[in-house]
Amino acid sequence: MDKLTNMKAFTKVVIHGSFSEAARELRLSRSAVSKYVIDLEIELGVQLLNRTTQSATPTEVGHRYYERCLAILAEIEDAETSVSQFQVEARGLLRVNAPMSFGTMFLGRLIGQFMAHHPALQIQLVLTDQQLDTVQEGFDVTIRLTDTPPPNLVTHQIASASRVICASPGYLEQAGIPQHPRDLRDHTCLNYGYLATKSQWKLTGTDGDHWVPVNWSLCSNNGEVLRDAALEGRGITLLPTFIVESCLRDGRLQEVLSDYRAPEMSVHAMFPPARYLPYKLRVFIDFLVEALSERFTGPTPPMPQRRRNKNT
Repeated sequence: MDKLTNMKAFTKVVIHGSFSEAARELRLSRSAVSKYVIDLEIELGVQLLNRTTQSATPTEVGHRYYERCLAILAEIEDAETSVSQFQVEARGLLRVNAPMSFGTMFLGRLIGQFMAHHPALQIQLVLTDQQLDTVQEGFDVTIRLTDTPPPNLVTHQIASASRVICASPGYLEQAGIPQHPRDLRDHTCLNYGYLATKSQWKLTGTDGDHWVPVNWSLCSNNGEVLRDAALEGRGITLLPTFIVESCLRDGRLQEVLSDYRAPEMSVHAMFPPARYLPYKLRVFIDFLVEALSERFTGPTPPMPQRRRNKNT
């Protein structure tokens, strides 16, 4: 029995929640994937999965075993990468997670360009604004706009995204234009749900920093939803410039408090720590750095080369 093959089949079933989807990714029959998992359960003497006709979910012991399998398979990939010093082609499967707005506005086009340069690589792109566990969900890399990257992941800054405070002209005509950050307390605001500062906006001007508790009528984890609500005159919002710049240009939205700035949010590539960075991941992040850094606020350093053992 090839235990590594069985472990790989098991992890794919957990990731997809389905034998059929795991079989499709592994390019095997559903019955073959099922047999690999059953062989694993027989050898271990435990049930790893709860099965229904539509799905498969890990048992409590299966979840613990899944996390160990991910670590073991990652170490094997690291070992293979460490001896592939002269690899010149990215190949295999690259699983990418990114936020919805950022993905639809940028990644579709960019990934198409990237694939043209790396035809042997398969890319699975999952767009969601939910904060997923990169390791548990089996992603190679997660792209996030955040000012507080998680401490358990390696992070590499791709670019910095400025933010702007804005509202529709109709709202401002009715509610008035704020002249100072403290005026926001008297306005209806549209708040992004995953800010580290929660319902407080930090704004900085020549008179120092201001922490403003905002009264929000809508809180969402998607910037395009907040932009559209602002276009409908529902309040003032604070969003990355790339989400609202076309609306600012054509006058559908109007910037306010332009003498004050919110802290920039960094676009981070986040991935599990590993001794060797897989080649496919390094070239993908380097590509994003080159494509996106100047699109936002200027150049960002490329990825460092893969670390090598001191004895090599």
